Amino acid sequence: MSKQTSAGRPSQPPRRTGGKPGRSGGRDVPQPGRSREGAGNRPSGGRPIAVDPARTVAYETLRAVTERDAYANLILPGMLRRARLRGRDAGLATELAYGALRGKGSYDAIIAAGTDRPLAEIDPAVLDALRLGVHQLLHMRVPPHAAVSTTVDLVRSVSGSGASRFANAVLRRVGERDEAEWMAKVAPDEQKNPDGNLSVRYSHPEWIVRALRDALRGSGRPADELPALLTAHNARPAVTVAALPGLSDVDEIVDGPHAQVGVLSPVAALLKGAPDDVAAIRQGRARVQDEGSQLVALGAANAPTVGPDRGIWLDLCAGPGGKAALLAALLSERHAAGLVGDDAELVAVESAEHRAGLVQQSLAAVPAAYDVRVRDGRTLGESEPGRYDRVLVDVPCTGLGALRRRPESRWRRTPSDLTSLAPLQRGLLESALAAVRPGGVVAYATCSPHPAETNLVVDDVLRGREDVERLDTPAVLRDLIGSRRLPDSDDLMLGDGPAVQLWTHLHGTDSMYLALLRRRA
Repeated sequence: MSKQTSAGRPSQPPRRTGGKPGRSGGRDVPQPGRSREGAGNRPSGGRPIAVDPARTVAYETLRAVTERDAYANLILPGMLRRARLRGRDAGLATELAYGALRGKGSYDAIIAAGTDRPLAEIDPAVLDALRLGVHQLLHMRVPPHAAVSTTVDLVRSVSGSGASRFANAVLRRVGERDEAEWMAKVAPDEQKNPDGNLSVRYSHPEWIVRALRDALRGSGRPADELPALLTAHNARPAVTVAALPGLSDVDEIVDGPHAQVGVLSPVAALLKGAPDDVAAIRQGRARVQDEGSQLVALGAANAPTVGPDRGIWLDLCAGPGGKAALLAALLSERHAAGLVGDDAELVAVESAEHRAGLVQQSLAAVPAAYDVRVRDGRTLGESEPGRYDRVLVDVPCTGLGALRRRPESRWRRTPSDLTSLAPLQRGLLESALAAVRPGGVVAYATCSPHPAETNLVVDDVLRGREDVERLDTPAVLRDLIGSRRLPDSDDLMLGDGPAVQLWTHLHGTDSMYLALLRRRA
């Protein structure tokens, strides 16, 4: 691609070839992203470059995601603690990191239009910094000069002055237009390539755009809701807390100016401040948990059984432990009230040992009897047939319903994941149905709305089985939700059943799917 004049796009600085006039104008212009200064954190004069801690943490998060396939939601909290960032600084670092990761698809298209080099030829360390800069320019209330200068300082500190000049040129070019103007320039034609247009505008891979359209149609929602769903995936989610029954309550959590009662779940509160500021969370009596996940656990615990519920419960895919903790708290509360037997116990199964450790930590504050096991859940039904009153099987899935919370996952998943996970999902549901007693309940859940992971899995497993009935899942959830309503609608939009599909753009939750099933007595 040829260089443009000063009225066009800034060119990435060329590699120095000898400094002769006519080649580089006699100036030493290093290749961007590859420092010629050795240490990389000092300019040639030796003065350290000051980069504020919030932007440093955000940048290091992006580098870990890019270089080590890390997950931002797992590594960022520890990085914030080590940097001693709290309050607004922690919020800034989080918004920068998550925003740049969510917006990567759109931002890369804009960056590509702002230089004459393919993205693959820009050093990844510089590219991550540019994504942070573009996010500040187009989506945050950061003055343009501050967005540019802080990003340029960041690039200079890690990659040297040549790279910083390149970053300065690209970001100044980006700052010449607002987001709408850039989208009009870089997004494919809406009529000729509608999926490509949505992909760039809303920063989702094209295959996910198509998959989510299929998901909407598959659950009876109109396809024209797709832009609203994609927009919701790019919004920063509220911090939602589950007050574990018997250990805490919503009133305790909202006793202050920085929290309010949740929208749908009877045990939910919404936080405006840092979770660590809430004593109940620090003590394990409450947990950060999406309201959709809360409703899944509550539905599993409250679906009607035939015959007495002895309190022998199973969480078949328990890691990292959020739903297991809520189930255990509910079980403990019922045991204290004499509603289940003295042998009441939650068995939590997790196939990965490190995730089983997280389950153990999640359950530590709950007084219920529990047993955390490391094993393949697909074989448990065969070894313990008919033992359990209730089984929750929240199967591994593509996570297409939780893209706002796992911002990097949209760039890691592939179309083949939709079908490759189906055998595992079917095997786990079959095991759950074998493990539950006649008259007992199985709750099948995913954090994906795609039919290949939801209704089709349930249909496949139940085909030809007359010993299993589908319960009215919307009715169970309506009883739990009670008089609560969505902010803009009297309709809870839970559908006509038998399963429930929650939607991020409608319910403000992750797009969780729940099907309640019961073995015939």
